Amino acid sequence: MNLRYLSFVAAWLVLMQSTSNAQVVADEEIRNILRERVDDRKQSVGIVVGVLEPQGTRVIAYGKLENNDSRTLNGDTVFEIGSMGKVFTALLLADMAHKGEVKLDDSIAKYLPATVKAPKPNEKSITLIDLATHTSGLPRLPTNLSPRDPANPYADYTVKQLYDFLSSYELTRDIGSSYEYSNLGAGLLGHILALRAATDYESLVKSRISVPLGMASTTISLPPALSARLAVGHDASLQRVANWDMPTLAGAGALRSTVNDMLKFLAANLGYGKSEVSEAMVAMLHVRRPTGDANSKVALGWQVLKTNKGEIVWHNGGTGGYRSIMSMDLRMKTGVVVLSNAAIGVEDIAHHLVDPSVPLTPAPRQHKEVSVDPKLFDKYVGQYEILPKYIFTVTLEGNRLMGQATGTAKGQLFPEGEREFFSKLADMQFLFLTDQAGKATQVTIRQQGRDTVARRLDVPAPERKEVAIAIEMLDRYVGQYQLAPNFVLTVTRNGNELAVQATGQSSVPVYATSEKEFFYKVVDAQITFNVDASGKTTGLVLHQNGRDVPAKRIE
Repeated sequence: MNLRYLSFVAAWLVLMQSTSNAQVVADEEIRNILRERVDDRKQSVGIVVGVLEPQGTRVIAYGKLENNDSRTLNGDTVFEIGSMGKVFTALLLADMAHKGEVKLDDSIAKYLPATVKAPKPNEKSITLIDLATHTSGLPRLPTNLSPRDPANPYADYTVKQLYDFLSSYELTRDIGSSYEYSNLGAGLLGHILALRAATDYESLVKSRISVPLGMASTTISLPPALSARLAVGHDASLQRVANWDMPTLAGAGALRSTVNDMLKFLAANLGYGKSEVSEAMVAMLHVRRPTGDANSKVALGWQVLKTNKGEIVWHNGGTGGYRSIMSMDLRMKTGVVVLSNAAIGVEDIAHHLVDPSVPLTPAPRQHKEVSVDPKLFDKYVGQYEILPKYIFTVTLEGNRLMGQATGTAKGQLFPEGEREFFSKLADMQFLFLTDQAGKATQVTIRQQGRDTVARRLDVPAPERKEVAIAIEMLDRYVGQYQLAPNFVLTVTRNGNELAVQATGQSSVPVYATSEKEFFYKVVDAQITFNVDASGKTTGLVLHQNGRDVPAKRIE
């Protein structure tokens, strides 16, 4: 036996000896939640939940490895964990910084080949901590990501393509100025750390994390023994899909794992036992940067959510056929991991089990499917831009209208009117706006009460003339504006332009047409700032999709 993790395993065994006086709800209540998701809502084929408490651990599973497969799930079932792997990547950074192998504020150029010319606006460099906190200014995905197989979108993205992108990309905002979740940034961080350690990413994770914590089933490659335990992935329609491969951007989410392994990972983070990465795990949470949401901050790798009872430290994940989340309460020393083999989110389950004040997502409102002439669907087929390089693609398969956002699974859109559609698997609705010929010019995607308008790419946006505004005038508008409870627009200045970031979304530049009026180029939306007689900005109005939504300035 490897002696390096004996102290951690010993503490882990002590933890597992008792499961009385549980702080998280009882197994049967959890099983009922899973039963509803799998059998009633049809939102997964199988889900496994792991609970960690001071009294012990529990594993509750419901469903199957695959449709028409009698095998059941358990704590050793293997799942793709997607972006939960970003926490592993950030832990590698913290561990290497703790050991003096790197510094958090090292420039990425220090470890990349000299031929790679990373973005360096105003002579300021992207640092390792910028990558780990999604504040590097790099986009969510590289613009030269064009997969041959959309069902496995990262498989053929090469190191050369990554280097070519870095050498040619111009940042749209100042480094460190704002939060924008970036798969590219996390993948680049994993690549850099592997270069520094003179190994590959998978070997680095195994040597620094999996082996010390006794996580034998946490890996990227799947030998036969692990492959036999792999749950089959399913899309949002519960159809079988391919597994993902991420050779270049592995640090963004290439890992596979099990609930039992992830419980060990949570136990180490909560201080149950001493391990080689204990100090690095503590250091990860000492870093806190804003995200644009007053109730959320980003640590090294982790997301930190403020709730009515305290804080939840968490990260979720998703690939083409899987969803995952780990969530923990540091004060109560409890944690939950949820792994599902379908591309429908399970975040609410984990958050609710860790903190019951966070409600479960209600079942989607019932929508009635109506009969519509399929010939109408042809006019909706196309690509709609939600954000740059984040596209909602509408296709036709036989008489079925299908929708798919970049990096997500494809799902059917069911008609409840000639222009109104809905998903049966999530609380999402889609309203197409058409021109006089009946051709769609944009689609409004409604989810959890929020509307996102995506303009059709082959339809030009209305022409608007940009004007230059003095920097001192722009600075008057910098601040936070509340559109709704827990939904804030954060306005920042990047050089000679403003950028606006909505809660949970990327920062997007806006352009002036007058001193008080600005417009987006990525969507058909405009903003008017309200200024009082003294020149103080008191609020704004968001004009989008025919609606004028006021927002009061709160900061």
